[in-house]
Formats: sequence, structure tokens, C-alpha cells
Amino acid sequence: MASVIVLVDSIPLGEGGGDGSPPAEFGLLLDLACAVAGPLGGAVRVLSIVEAAADESLSTGALAAQERRKRIAAWNRAWADAYREQLAAAGRYSPGSPDPLPDIQPVVSVAPAGHHWPDIAAAIRQQEGSLILAVTQVAGAATDGAGLLQHDLPCDTAVVRPALRLRAAGAAATSFQAAQVLLPARGGPHASLALRLAGALVTGRGATLALLHVLQQDLPERQRTREERPFAALLAQAGLGPTTRQIWAVGRSVGETILQQAGGYDVLLLGAPVGQPGAEFSLGRVATTILKHAEALVVIVKTAVSAEPAIRALLQSRGPGRDLAPEALSLVVDKWFAENTFHSEEYADLQGLLELKRQRGVTISLGLPTLNEEATIGEVITVLKTALLDTVPLLDEIVVIDSQSTDRTVEIARALGVPVYVHQDVLPEAGPALRGKGEALWKSLHVLKGDLVAWVDTDVANMHPRFVYGLLGPLLAEPRLAYVKGYYHRPILVGDTLQHEGGGRVTELTVRPLFNLFFPLLSGLVQPLAGEYAGRREVLERLPFFSGYGVETGLLIDLLEEYGLSTIGQVNLGERVHRNQSLANLSLMAFALVQVILTRLEEHARVHLIRDVNRSMKLIRFAPGQLSLDVREVRDEERPPIRTLPAYRRARARGRVD
Repeated sequence: MASVIVLVDSIPLGEGGGDGSPPAEFGLLLDLACAVAGPLGGAVRVLSIVEAAADESLSTGALAAQERRKRIAAWNRAWADAYREQLAAAGRYSPGSPDPLPDIQPVVSVAPAGHHWPDIAAAIRQQEGSLILAVTQVAGAATDGAGLLQHDLPCDTAVVRPALRLRAAGAAATSFQAAQVLLPARGGPHASLALRLAGALVTGRGATLALLHVLQQDLPERQRTREERPFAALLAQAGLGPTTRQIWAVGRSVGETILQQAGGYDVLLLGAPVGQPGAEFSLGRVATTILKHAEALVVIVKTAVSAEPAIRALLQSRGPGRDLAPEALSLVVDKWFAENTFHSEEYADLQGLLELKRQRGVTISLGLPTLNEEATIGEVITVLKTALLDTVPLLDEIVVIDSQSTDRTVEIARALGVPVYVHQDVLPEAGPALRGKGEALWKSLHVLKGDLVAWVDTDVANMHPRFVYGLLGPLLAEPRLAYVKGYYHRPILVGDTLQHEGGGRVTELTVRPLFNLFFPLLSGLVQPLAGEYAGRREVLERLPFFSGYGVETGLLIDLLEEYGLSTIGQVNLGERVHRNQSLANLSLMAFALVQVILTRLEEHARVHLIRDVNRSMKLIRFAPGQLSLDVREVRDEERPPIRTLPAYRRARARGRVD
């Protein structure tokens, strides 16, 4: 689905109404974007570039990116609400009827100061942009929206200069309803694009279109004939209907003649000038004259030109990243960190998320893996079920995936009305059940029905709905993301004491050092072992799952290899309180994780690192009057992508679980 990209950086982002309403220019761009995207079933993406100082890491832009997304999202909502109110007042929309607006979401990129254009081009490709819109105030100024026309971007371009009278009076939220549109054209290379935009305004907006062709005075007959042919072809393409008419005008100056004809029109649409190869870009005399003097709103368009050389899409590259130069690697990770790190507060509007879910047309499942969690499972289910299933039905189901608990975990869950599956009983066609959390998650894909699947740990003592909606928000708002990982401040319970230091010891002492060594593109993940994450089924069902402690690590490496770094996001979930594990258990976990990382290194580096190494670990046991070694076998088995199982495919085809 193609998107219309709205670049808002030429609009003073600090402005806007005291009531939270967006600046007038913002509304103009959104209105035009929706006019183009709506009939085609497309989406609108509001793009903004956050600058990082030249001497600073791009990761320093993370908080600014979060704030920018929040501001733009608020402006999106304010403009959309005002637009619907206008249509309702005109009798053209009523609550409950299909939404007249396409999907509108913010997209924020982080770039070094003064180096926006590669990021803009990358964002266009990533969002499958077919048109990029920006606003300009000064004719030909490279520092504002007109600068778009000077670059070879991978999509069509339109630059909007607000109407002078509207700026003087303060523009309304929308200004294209019932507009009178004038399209001066000769039939040049950008005329078809201008005609398509004009058609978008005419269709469903009550606008009328006039096609203007200006001929210079005293033009020889033969040359006049040549001049008229492209315009005649444009007329044939336009297919003149009841809302379209043609105008012929003769004058010594094309720009002055267009201005004379423009009286009474609300919108002037014209193509950008065609420059000579290698020449410095110039708007030309006609466009400059119109931008300076036309009272109407002016739109200048330019068709897509393939950028050469192609901008290297580093964030789309797959593989561990070891082959990148240190400078490039640091840039990629810093940029990813700034743009793909979110905060659960950005998605606290549950009604807004529910509406976004409906727009996306997806179902959402929450899986709760359990093993002897009677102390916390009741509160976990109550909090999440009340907020996200009963009050705001963001979730379509909550399911417990148990691993043969011997306490009251299953009894408590069923008493609260939540289905419980014991993973050892699921998918017998897969062979003997394996032990471990990863096995439970892998099998949960068979019993959960949603297009989006989220999992959260159930030993959490301070469960909050943000642990779930924080994961789902980025997936719903950012179609480019396939998987979102949670992170949080981790105070831990030691006995009856809450300690604010500690937690994440295996992460900091084992996983992150090894990621930095062998999979450095993953080095920006704050807590790769966090138990809260969500993903798209179509991706998860294509990935293998390690059966035990290594499941999270294996998923991250495989996501990087198969789908690229840009598809992974992380979100701050606030504070999480959970029980502390013994040092012995953490040691076993670290040993399993090292094996998983070495296994993946074997596969990708084609070297034998783990085939013949020891798989058992000797734990040192101290007790009164005793000193001994306790030998533990530690081996994470690997389950194949679940979609390779015939039983899973049959169940998905029937829309139910066997």
C-alpha cells in the first residue's frame, strides 16, 4: 500500500494554537495528502527529521524523537477531529459511518545536522512513499520545502505555498473543500502528476478544475502548432468532465498571464521547470513569479527521478554487521537506537490504539507463559483482562500457556475465565515435548489466533497494562516493524527488600558483550533478555525457536539475519518488579545463551565452534560441612519454524486449533 509522505520540518513545530491545534500549514499538507491517499486506499505518514549535533552520537536524539512523535500524533488527532466535525456539520459524515480519512501516523528519523536528504530518501523507500509533500514560504529557498525540488528523490514531489489571504487571516484546518483549481500546463513531463493531484481534489471534494494553456503573442503558426500538441495530449488524458474546463490565453509573459487568469481561483497547480543535466536547479521565472505574487494557494509538482548513485540503505542490510567499518557500524546502531526506541507513554491512549487496530484490520493475542506462578498470576490476569479485554477490547484473547505447574497457577487462571493450555499436550505431532519457556512460546503460536502476538512474563509483581499496550503501540503505528522488545528499570526483590540496583546481570555480563563482539548491530538493545515482547505472526511463524533460556537471543539474531535491523523496535515499559533468581540459575542461563550465540555463529561464519565442546556445566555447591560439584546438562534444543508443521498449517487454514 503506497503512502503519501508529509514532511513537516519546514513548519515551525513549536507553533500551533493554544488549544493544542496544529499550525495552519500542517492542516493544508494533511488535507492535500488525504485527498491523494484516500481514493487509492493509501496511508499518510507525517515525517520529521530530528537533528543530532555533528559532534554527538545519533543516539542522543532518542528522547527528542519520542517527543516529536508525540507532538505530531497529537496534531494528527486534532486535525482529524476538526476535519470530521466539518464534514459532519455539512451532513457528509456521521459517527459510526466509514472513516473518511486514511491511516495517518508520525514517522521520525534522526540524522546528523545538515544531512537530511539521505534520511528523507530512506524514509520514502521504507514507507513505500509514492508522493512527498512539504510547505514552502520563500520562492526557491533551499532551507524550506522548496529544497525538495532540488533533490532526486525516489517518489513524486509536491511543494505547497499557502494562500496569501489565508495566511493573513489564519487558515482553517482544511481548505480544499469545493476549491476552484487552476492548472496552467503545456503538457510537459510533470503535467500528468499535476493532473493526478488535481483529479484527487476534484474527486469527492466538490472542487472544479480549469486547465489553462498560455500561448505567447506573435508566435509563428508552425511553432504554435508544436506548442499545442502536448497540451492537446494532456486534454485527452484529462477526459474533460462536468467539473473540468479548458482555458486558452495569449500573453507576452507566461507568468504574468497566469496571474491575470488566476483571480477567483483557490489553488494553482503547476509543474516544476525542467532543468538541464548537470545544471544548478532553479525554479525558473514563471514559478518564482507565481510563488511571490499569486494570492491563491500554490502547489508545484515534480515527478520522481531515480537517485544516482542510489543511497545505501544501511538499516535494511542484513547480517550481523561485522563487515561494516566501525564508523558506519556506530552510525547505523546510533540511528536505529534513536528512531526505533519508543516509550509506552506514547501509546497510553487506549481508545486511539483501538481505533488504529480497527484501521489495520488485525486481531491481537496475549500469551502468558507460566510455571508455578500462583503468587502473581491472579493479579497479572486481573489487571490485563480488566483494562485490555473488558474495558477497552484491544486484545481479542488472553491465554495461559502452562508448563505443568504443580501449584495453583492453572486453577487460579481458569477461575478468572482465561483458557489454559499445557504446552506438553499441544502439537503432539511435533514429537516428544521439550522442557523450557521457548518450547511453551513456540507451541503457543499454535493455540493463539491473533495476527499480532504478545507475550509477557507472569512473575511480575507490579503488572500494568502498559506492559502490553506499550509493545503493541509501535507495531500498530509502524507497519515497518516486525518485532518489539520491552525494556524497563529493574529493581529486584531480595527476600522482603526491594533493591533498586541489580537485575539484568546475565544481560550485562554475557549477552550484551557477546552481541557487541559477534552481532554488533544488536548492541543497541537495552534488555535483549526481557520477557515482554510482541511480533507479527507472519514473521514469528517463519522463525525457529530455541526451547529454553536462549529463545529471546535466538529470535533477535534470526530477525536480524532474515528481516533486517530496521524491523526490530524496543519500548520503555517503565518499572518492573519481579523475583530474583539465584546465582546458580543465572549461571546456567548464561551457559545456555553462550551456546545459542555460538550455534548461530557456526551457521553464519561456517566455522565449527560448538559441535564438540562440553554441554555440561559444573556448579560449585557450598553448604555447612559440604563442598561439592553439581553437574548439570545444559542444552537448548531448536524447534523449526512452526509453519513447517502440517498440523499448524491445517489448523491455521481452518481458523481454529485442533
